[in-house]
Amino acid sequence: MNKPERLDPETEALREEVRKLRKINAVLMDRVERSTDMSANAFSMFETAITLEAMVRERTSQLEDALAQLAKANIDLAAAHRTAEEARTRLRDAIDSINEGFVLFDADDRLVLYNEAYLGFWPELAPRVHEGISFEELIHLAAEHDRPPAAAIARDRWVSDRLARHGVAEGGHVQALADGRWVQINELRTSEGGIVGIYTDITEAKAEDARARALELAERNLILQSTLDTLSEGVCMFDSNGRLSACNGALWHVLRLPSDPGQSLAHHEGLLDWCRGSMAMEDNGCLDWRGADGRLGALVEVCRAGERHFEIRSTRTGLGGQVFSFTDVTDMLKAQAALQDTAETLEGRVSERTAELLEVNERLEREVAERRLIEAALTEAKIAAEKANLSKTRFLAAASHDLLQPLNAACLFVAALGDRRLALPTRALVSQTATALESVEDLLEALLEISRLDAGAIHPEIGHFRIDQLLQTLSVEFAPTARAAGLAFHIETEPLWVESDVRLLRRILQNFISNAMRYTPAGTVRVTCKATGDAVTLAVADTGLGIAAEQQALIFEEFRRLDTRSQGKGLGLAIVRRAADMLGHEIELESAPGRGSTFSITLPLGTPIKDTDGDGVTPPRDRSMRGLQVLVVDNERQIQSGMRTLLSGWGCEVASAGDYDEAVRLFAKGGRPDIILADYHLDEGETGDRVVARLQAHFATAIPAAMISADRGEPLKVKLAAAGIPLLNKPVKPAQLRSLLRTMLP
Repeated sequence: MNKPERLDPETEALREEVRKLRKINAVLMDRVERSTDMSANAFSMFETAITLEAMVRERTSQLEDALAQLAKANIDLAAAHRTAEEARTRLRDAIDSINEGFVLFDADDRLVLYNEAYLGFWPELAPRVHEGISFEELIHLAAEHDRPPAAAIARDRWVSDRLARHGVAEGGHVQALADGRWVQINELRTSEGGIVGIYTDITEAKAEDARARALELAERNLILQSTLDTLSEGVCMFDSNGRLSACNGALWHVLRLPSDPGQSLAHHEGLLDWCRGSMAMEDNGCLDWRGADGRLGALVEVCRAGERHFEIRSTRTGLGGQVFSFTDVTDMLKAQAALQDTAETLEGRVSERTAELLEVNERLEREVAERRLIEAALTEAKIAAEKANLSKTRFLAAASHDLLQPLNAACLFVAALGDRRLALPTRALVSQTATALESVEDLLEALLEISRLDAGAIHPEIGHFRIDQLLQTLSVEFAPTARAAGLAFHIETEPLWVESDVRLLRRILQNFISNAMRYTPAGTVRVTCKATGDAVTLAVADTGLGIAAEQQALIFEEFRRLDTRSQGKGLGLAIVRRAADMLGHEIELESAPGRGSTFSITLPLGTPIKDTDGDGVTPPRDRSMRGLQVLVVDNERQIQSGMRTLLSGWGCEVASAGDYDEAVRLFAKGGRPDIILADYHLDEGETGDRVVARLQAHFATAIPAAMISADRGEPLKVKLAAAGIPLLNKPVKPAQLRSLLRTMLP
């Protein structure tokens, strides 16, 4: 029901005057009527009638003027109300359009105005926030819901501190929220004594700082671990509290630990228990903890542990920690003892039978036997080195696989951020983060490819194909890079058939072209194709810096870069060498400083094959993914969160599960997903393809599905291809994922 409209005093006075005039007019008319009935005097009646007529005319004129003024006042009042309401609406729209939270309190510290962004920081409090509520009531509500983590620890103290900051209102401060976000609060007083507050979400900046610190710490740990792994001695390091901080793989072999040293030797006491208890090592106190006041420097002790002997070196660090190294010297001592016995025997026999030829022959026979033993030992050492190299290669492949998991989550989060509307400084940071992640991804993929080549996990698939079609795709791929670098990029090709592995050959040519563009400041990069007899030579020539003759053999080694200012990793040509050796193709290099470089590869001519591909390929459908129900199955919660953020930004409705049972519970009330995205390696040996099959059986329909995995092995590709399930490698590129989803749209 609408409230009666309040009028100004002037309008109220006019209404009262009209009411009086109407009352006077009624009284005069009544008197005229009564005088007509009571008096028969014609003249009196006539005179009265004339007087009343003049009075009525005057009063009627005044009444009409008053009504006109009243109508004008009502029109002006309505216009003023509309203007005020429009101004208030524009103010409300302007406040709601800003990204930061906005809140205004009056001089009595009561809520006057706020926007939706402000409520977004306190979603639990939104139903109870209204105009007129005091700031103190709001703070107590926030403390009751433990929105800031500090309120859950010391509620009264946090409330008093927050009220004190609000009362001062002279700047900003940072506040952590219970959901992991960080908000910067800036409060200032208005000219009327109120307080205006701006709430800005700075979670991205905080996360960027944390990632930078984590990256720096990871790089330091990687350098330390790499250094330790190069040592043949078993090494373990403990901090000032006696906790294990680092160890190498050789420690496990030297001490013959039953499990990972990081678990068996989590503390210095565990090292003492194993060495002195399990191994009965007579260390003469060399393994004792020296503490912060102990003597600096190294203690060296050769001790016995059963039938084995060890050289122990104990060193106290400047920070109060301690480093222990173990070297198995059993074979060395045995060899020394054997040599000593041999020497004593030889001396005795030489002294007894210096003139006898038989003694000389026996000594020569012993020397020959010793040489054979040495040769056998060298052979065993070579076999052990080859096994160690193979173990290193397998470890590198496994480590690269595990590192791709968090990298995949990071790429998904960064891609989701890139799809949002961000301020220019924030967008620049997101772009730089994406570039850094792409660099890490390229490095890990190169390491993984080298490890797979060394381990023999990649088997060439030799086939016959047209080289000009491959070179045309490379032209499209590298043309934007050449334009950005200001280089002239030309490809001269012919419709020739070659015999090779198209995937490995493409990788070789990609490395040749990318290196040419990277080390050519200005000029031209040219790709040529020439047939000579039964062979085809592909050459990539540039006008870059050139390579000295003594360095041309070195550039095919790992992590070898002639120009350290470039952004290369020093792995591209190492991959080229391994792939070319596997294919049996010859690689040549012609270069000189200042005259550019030409890398070429020679491969055999192929046999033309009739193209059986039809022209009726149905193009992928391209429509909006808004409302698409996507089920993500992954055992990593971080990757679930990243996929949810990325897909939600595309308009999809995302459900996340770690296994089959959790996925079924998500749809227990009805409905089913439109598409399933599943990780291949799940917990407890479960695989993504089996989960997809079980879900399709549960929903009794063939739901489109795609597999995502960091496993780049050929067996997995063959298995999923046979099942008709598309495969995306981690880290997932958002453009590839989006393209795949559009081809799978129901």
